[in-house]
Amino acid sequence: MRNAGKVLKEALWTAHAEDRLVIGVYESAKIMNEDPDSVAFCVLATDEEFECDIALQIHFTLIQAFCFDNDISIVRVNDMQRLSNIVGEKSVELEDAHCVLITQNPAEGSWQDPALDKLHLFCEESRSLNEWVPEITLPER
Repeated sequence: MRNAGKVLKEALWTAHAEDRLVIGVYESAKIMNEDPDSVAFCVLATDEEFECDIALQIHFTLIQAFCFDNDISIVRVNDMQRLSNIVGEKSVELEDAHCVLITQNPAEGSWQDPALDKLHLFCEESRSLNEWVPEITLPER
């Protein structure tokens, strides 16, 4: 998908407007433990400042394993600040946009967001090419 970054941004904006974002590593782990069926998509973000943070890498490994075990699509972005700007003020309060989950209400049916449909297809295609956690570049605007 050529515009994966744009589609991810759209999905994040929609989820933000509908109050379906969970922001932060610990907050995400809590939701994944309590209600894994509510998690529709996972975004992991890092940047140069945190590339060598061993604790963060361990958290990422555990989150990725959980996502694989529970059939949750997952991507990485390489600009945590850009992701933080997209998901809004809540990430600034928490000072942690390393992990962002898009949730859904399982009773409402699955993937009713067209942007999420596209992202799931993108992740599925990436897995078929042995790229298990594809990296997406978010657009600047």
